[in-house]
Amino acid sequence: MKIITGGPEHAPDILRLLDEAVDWLVSLGRTGQWGDRPYTSRPAAVARIHEYATDYLVRIAEDETGAVVGACILADEPSASITPAPGPELYIRHLVTARSRSGSGIGAALIADAVEETRRRGLDLLRVDCYAGDDQRLVGQYRRLGFTPTETFTVPQFGSDWPGQILEMRL
Repeated sequence: MKIITGGPEHAPDILRLLDEAVDWLVSLGRTGQWGDRPYTSRPAAVARIHEYATDYLVRIAEDETGAVVGACILADEPSASITPAPGPELYIRHLVTARSRSGSGIGAALIADAVEETRRRGLDLLRVDCYAGDDQRLVGQYRRLGFTPTETFTVPQFGSDWPGQILEMRL
């Protein structure tokens, strides 16, 4: 696997990975995170991925055949629903990996790459937010990758309040 810098041309790959993730979550009965419809069925969500792929740093994980198996979108600031840090930070706007490659270290490699990018920029704070509902399995995954939970938040999503958790890694 190698990690490269991507761009707008990778938006379809990122959307494919997000659709795969939604299918997988639905198969587990876990519709609270991204709903029960394909990610690509929501025009605003699709537009947001295209915007992110144009405006932010896109890091793409490719397998040995060149297929896209993961993506991490990094920004200098969080989305509007998240309180900015008091100082400079790098923020993970999206992280998604191929469900067919679950457990192969793609997510960990993309996080390690984000840590290196944070250091390269001379920053000491990397943050991410994630779904904090159900059994908080995703929060646990980020904790295992070295993040510390800080604050919780809610945003209206899918007809209810979507529970979120902000996590940080101090470098």
